[in-house]
Amino acid sequence: MADFKIPKATAKRLPLYYRYLNFLHNAGKEKVSSTELSEAVKVDSATIRRDFSYFGALGKRGYGYDVDSLLAFFAKTLNQDHLTNVALIGVGNLGHALLNYNFRQTNSVRISAAFDVNPDITGTIQSGVPIYPMDELETQLKDQQIDIVILTVPTQAAQDITDRLTKAGVHGILNFTPLRISVPDTVRVQNVDLVNELQTLIYFIDHYSNRPKEEAKQ
Repeated sequence: MADFKIPKATAKRLPLYYRYLNFLHNAGKEKVSSTELSEAVKVDSATIRRDFSYFGALGKRGYGYDVDSLLAFFAKTLNQDHLTNVALIGVGNLGHALLNYNFRQTNSVRISAAFDVNPDITGTIQSGVPIYPMDELETQLKDQQIDIVILTVPTQAAQDITDRLTKAGVHGILNFTPLRISVPDTVRVQNVDLVNELQTLIYFIDHYSNRPKEEAKQ
């Protein structure tokens, strides 16, 4: 990410812009306007221009944005130009699905190690990823220089494992458990609650059925 502070809402939209710019690049498009971007990513053009303004002059009035230049800039900003290894903690149903997926649509993120308590799978390789027992957690994180993890463990184990991760020097946790884990200020947590997202979707469909069913997150 950039080495200066930008609003969190803007930071969350940057991967969305990057993904669409990749699509334009692969389609051979050379330039794009904020209006075209707005229609594609469902974010209003004024917000896009404001987001881009945090990084200086990225486009030209009357011309728009050069796709290749913008793609290269956001690739560097989002650290897409180097590989980040992450660890997966918990290889149950969701963990297996993430191993099978393993961010194959990007060359910048890869699950390189997974951990579980099940002796039937520890010591094996699943979807090309070695599965380690939990008693090797701290050693492997240090040896492989991993400081970002994905947490897909049972709720009752989440905080204890989080405490181990923070002591091991982990800086980022993608938390798929329902528990809102407690971490030091030096650790960033991104919560992914699939049940909550689905319940929210159902609520809006039930109570706002006269509105569009897809709303852009801004």
